[in-house]
Amino acid sequence: METVKDRFLRYVSFDTQSVATCASQPSSEKQLVLMNLLVDELKMYGLSDAGVDEFGYVMATIPSNIDKETPVVGFLAHVDTSPDMSGANIKPQTVENYNGENIVLNQSENIVLDVDVFPELKNYCGQTLITTDGTTLLGADDKAGVAEIMHTVQYLYYHPEFKHGVIKIGFTVDEEIGRGTDKFDVEKFGADYAYTVDGGMLGELEFENFNAASASISIRGKNIHPGYAKNKMLNAMLIAMEFNALLPSEKRPEFTEGYEGFYHLTAMNGTVEMAELQYIIRDHDRKKMEQMKKYLQNCINFINLRYGENIAELNITDSYSNMKEQIEPHFHIVEIARKAMEKENIIPLIKPIRGGTDGARLSYMGLPCPNIFTGGHNFHGKYEFIPVESMEKACKVILNIIELFCR
Repeated sequence: METVKDRFLRYVSFDTQSVATCASQPSSEKQLVLMNLLVDELKMYGLSDAGVDEFGYVMATIPSNIDKETPVVGFLAHVDTSPDMSGANIKPQTVENYNGENIVLNQSENIVLDVDVFPELKNYCGQTLITTDGTTLLGADDKAGVAEIMHTVQYLYYHPEFKHGVIKIGFTVDEEIGRGTDKFDVEKFGADYAYTVDGGMLGELEFENFNAASASISIRGKNIHPGYAKNKMLNAMLIAMEFNALLPSEKRPEFTEGYEGFYHLTAMNGTVEMAELQYIIRDHDRKKMEQMKKYLQNCINFINLRYGENIAELNITDSYSNMKEQIEPHFHIVEIARKAMEKENIIPLIKPIRGGTDGARLSYMGLPCPNIFTGGHNFHGKYEFIPVESMEKACKVILNIIELFCR
């Protein structure tokens, strides 16, 4: 049997970065390279129905080997990596028997995993860590989840004595750009309940996430020769800065935690004539989320009142909703995951996701789908790392969930 560590290292060698500016699905053809490999491996492990559809999704079934009906449980992970940092030519570094001290990722660039900045490192003394080389992300989000699910499939293939009901396996594309389930066929997938294996550190168990929206602000200026601009020019860039200053500074991501929502300026560009601002808006409470959107409109109204009608324009697009509303009527699936962790002496860390997963949207599509840990830390950047032992425990938790669904 291939170890989950070796499988993970093999999968991260594939560049699967999604591309937000591309409208096709999948947004990058390179995601399909790994998807086709996964189909081949699933078939090798006896999942004869494994296939990749026209949108890049992989689905497969492990048939039941017991003589009673049980709920059909699914496990999902996404293959794409974040556009935030390069996912090409990843050169993972393995730190065995970690000693609790700083880890030099890249000596020439003086890039260091500093225990003062990342104190959680000390929780993994004596373990084996996989890190980046300081020039790319690692891809544990979510190739760790992919590897852990595939390791479970491999285990069940080589251990037919392990009793289980029908199990569904799913791999998605474009999760990192918010399109992970846009064309996912829940009915075809055929699970009653599912889990995304897409969480962070050991023990994370999540059934709440942000309500999410994106906001686009356009500011129209008036460009006049600066030598003759008095009482005539409207500088769209300066008005855009004024608009941003109207937003409460305490509601920025860097000043929030837990259930606190935020406005996050993600992009800006402009000239005197035209400026554009892009924000993402997040809050766990639906009412507060609506108030935040209303506040943006009030700021737009203020700008237009001050500088003239239609100077500023706001467009808001809802992205996903808090899956808590859909999970709570089926809360036993959270309890099953909790018991599966406790069976491995893992303390469940039940907390809200300060983000979203495919499971959030799947839950609103009729497939209740909480999220469990992969073991990774510091996703989307060069400081990403994952302990091998956490990946191994994630595999055991998945097996425990399968077993508990048979009871």
